[in-house]
Amino acid sequence: MRAQGRCISASDMRSDTLRYGLVLYLICTACVVLSPASPLVGALIDRVVAYVDNTAITRSELDRKYAETALVTPAVTREEVLNTMINRILLIKQARKIRLRSEDEDTLLKEYVDLRIRAFIRISDEEIRNFYYRHIADFSGKELEDLREDIENYLMEQELNNRLREHIAELRSKACVTIQLENRIQE
Repeated sequence: MRAQGRCISASDMRSDTLRYGLVLYLICTACVVLSPASPLVGALIDRVVAYVDNTAITRSELDRKYAETALVTPAVTREEVLNTMINRILLIKQARKIRLRSEDEDTLLKEYVDLRIRAFIRISDEEIRNFYYRHIADFSGKELEDLREDIENYLMEQELNNRLREHIAELRSKACVTIQLENRIQE
């Protein structure tokens, strides 16, 4: 083949075609990667707001959990939600450490609390009686025996909450918890 007085061989044509094809491919790839719609450019990387040992809590996880919680408890703060998320991670790690297994985390937490805390709480008859007589005016003349089970359940939950609070404080003291907030989380 002759072009403007030069001879071009078939191998030169293939080489030129490959070169132009490669350049065209690189240009197209650059356009796709650098376009504003590309997930590789301008993507906001989710910021970590806390670490619990080697587990990160991201801003989007916190925002999602806050939105869910605020529907039920409108006065809740993001800091309270973050602390609850941290406590939950610590308890789940402990549950897995003692090899508890469950389909979902809520069930796992319940099993852990039942096994490690609730199983050791006993409410005596004397505690039930003392509570009844201290609050007799609140019971509208109902007899102790009619209220025994309700009082026992109330005292059990109260003691469970106290022990759970202590247990979580102990877990937090042994864990590496780092909260990375811009001063405070803004509502």
